[in-house]
Amino acid sequence: MTALHSAPLKAPATVEYQQRWLHTLRTHRIIAVIRAESVESGLNMALAAADGGIHLIEITWNSYQPVALLQAIQQALPHCTIGVGTILKEEDLRIAIATGAQFCFSPHTSLALLRHGSTVHIPTVAGAMTPTEILTAWNSGAASVKVFPIKAFGGANYIECLQGPLGHIPLIPSGGVTPNNATDLLSAGAIAVGISSGLFDAEHVRHHHWHVIQQKSAKLVQSLNVIPLATELKGFNKQAINHTQFK
Repeated sequence: MTALHSAPLKAPATVEYQQRWLHTLRTHRIIAVIRAESVESGLNMALAAADGGIHLIEITWNSYQPVALLQAIQQALPHCTIGVGTILKEEDLRIAIATGAQFCFSPHTSLALLRHGSTVHIPTVAGAMTPTEILTAWNSGAASVKVFPIKAFGGANYIECLQGPLGHIPLIPSGGVTPNNATDLLSAGAIAVGISSGLFDAEHVRHHHWHVIQQKSAKLVQSLNVIPLATELKGFNKQAINHTQFK
């Protein structure tokens, strides 16, 4: 019997921390994903995004000195929600949480990561692509599901197609999100989007054009105002947290 079927299960208590996470996603909708080659560069990327109105900042664990970068951004942006991404191992998750990470993304679905995140009440987002993978991630305790890489599966059309059978699962497309398609992805049913190179153009970062990134961030945030309220709430008249949680 696999660990997925043999592990002791418990019904979700209310899972307040996950409800708060979903509320945060519905409120802010954009996660700026930072993959930096230096602490200084990563900090400036975060400052530019925050100055443009983005409140959710993800630091990928394969950035240069991610612990130091996480600490620097936390100190500079106490009003933002700062988390980590590209977490592959449970030990890395433990270090990130000890440093103060407020959420965690992984590009895959790991039961060990989901269990640990649930134990310490840190929203842990699993990566998945197909309907089977998405449902498995959700039923295994993911706080939401990162649909990655979205550019490989048709973008907004794919998110829209998933709404019929999987509309109760909060989806966060990433890997190919740009300022031009972010609104389409959200209108198609995504609860939020993760954007990296589409926001942090390599040339702008290399030449320290932080004002350009700030302006792109502000324009992206402003573009969300065109999304009708009915679309923003699609799929959430159902019980949002309805999966089982591991002890």
